[in-house]
Amino acid sequence: MANEERGAGDSRDGELRVGQARGPYDIELLDTPPEELANSHLDLGSVLVPVVEGGQVTVEMSANHQPEAVYLVTPHGRISVTAFAAPRSPGLWREVVRELAASLRDEGATTSVEDGHWGREVLAEVPGGAHRFIGVDGSRWMVRCVASGPAESAGPLAQLARAVLAESVVRRGKDPLPPREMLPIVLPPVLAEQVAAAQQQMFADDSAAGVPNDSGGNSDDNLVAPNAPNATSETTAPAQLPEQPTAETEHISGGALDQIEQATVIREVPTAVDSGAREGAPDADDAPPPSAGSAMQRFRRRRGKR
Repeated sequence: MANEERGAGDSRDGELRVGQARGPYDIELLDTPPEELANSHLDLGSVLVPVVEGGQVTVEMSANHQPEAVYLVTPHGRISVTAFAAPRSPGLWREVVRELAASLRDEGATTSVEDGHWGREVLAEVPGGAHRFIGVDGSRWMVRCVASGPAESAGPLAQLARAVLAESVVRRGKDPLPPREMLPIVLPPVLAEQVAAAQQQMFADDSAAGVPNDSGGNSDDNLVAPNAPNATSETTAPAQLPEQPTAETEHISGGALDQIEQATVIREVPTAVDSGAREGAPDADDAPPPSAGSAMQRFRRRRGKR
């Protein structure tokens, strides 16, 4: 519904279930049990994100080998969904839109604000790609979706990102948190094991090359994603572990469980954005679709260092 801001699907009459494209949903008000979402959603603790058919789950590591972001890699680009604490009254996303557009312009991006299904969306164009920020205010939370990809895929990627956001679920928790603080993100155990193994290999490579170990003190168990509304926010609340699939959970080929097991852990390559390719990437037949997400990460890191 363009030109009209809409909140999360949490106050309509009748049963509220995943699959109705009426989200993003508040898990406290959802009639679908979390265990039913094991094969359709990537459970990251504070947010459950629907996987995309034919897509791939990717964890991107920072320059100091810490997990920095979890993406759904699709044929059109990549998508991330993150939830933040917010006041009881709506309006946080409206504030973030103004600040985000201004900061991106300061960093050299060409920005515009468009009307979308839930209200304002920020579109940032940078060399090698485009990034769309979509936000929705909920009950004491705000959820934000970032879609990054080649400029020529901006249209279909925007449609896919809205579809993902409409089926995402927020697990806010009861803990009091200051507005704009990112809600804790926790990797599923299978994915956390892959990240830990990748970290060990990266640190071993650094040690062999004589590179100092600068881990930054972050923990694998509390993955903080990039691009928070304010660059200084940090996760301090205890993370909530995702619901674990049971032995009776049907393993569907291409579903969430399958994509988690086949997830890719990649190192950040700052120079790969402009060309739309990654240094040291696997062969083209095996590589995920090109994405310009790292450009936005560099924007946010430069801003945070000021």
